[in-house]
Amino acid sequence: MYYIFRLISNHQFPCCIEREIMLHSTLALSLLLIAVSSNLAMAIKKEKRAPQTLSRGWGDEITWVQTYEEGLYQAKKSNKPLMVIHHLEDCQYCQALKKAFAENEEIQEMAQNNFVMLNLMHETTDKNLSPDGQYVPRIMFVDPSLTVRADITGRYSNRLYTYEPQDIPFLIENMKKALRLIQTEL
Repeated sequence: MYYIFRLISNHQFPCCIEREIMLHSTLALSLLLIAVSSNLAMAIKKEKRAPQTLSRGWGDEITWVQTYEEGLYQAKKSNKPLMVIHHLEDCQYCQALKKAFAENEEIQEMAQNNFVMLNLMHETTDKNLSPDGQYVPRIMFVDPSLTVRADITGRYSNRLYTYEPQDIPFLIENMKKALRLIQTEL
């Protein structure tokens, strides 16, 4: 409004006033469209994929199986190793490992593309999954021949299959080892 009065007071011709009003209206509309499309693009980006309840925070982009039996079936069918993560929701060590696991891009990519993934908050009936006790967190690998890989262990002699957040590089190496063993042994 102020701008229109300024134009009139400068004694400009009415056609120039209309042109200035159109120019400013077009500019305002363009800025509005840019703002709306930017917000829409951000909303679409955030919408990606709904979190999977089976992930329980270990990685929403990973496809998780529900049961140990389903994991064994999928491992055999897909010729991929099964990675079994035993954990408890109220365990501070499990929570710390979960955070490190979920934030590591290499682990997430390997888990998503090369493994059948299962995380359990209860024990299975398969005693091979607890050869040295029922502690958490515990990560074990089962090859497609349905053999529990007791030879893929963590760094600790008193808890062979546990990992801590600082052990993520070691876990990555063990994941790669599980993949190599499929190629050489099966």
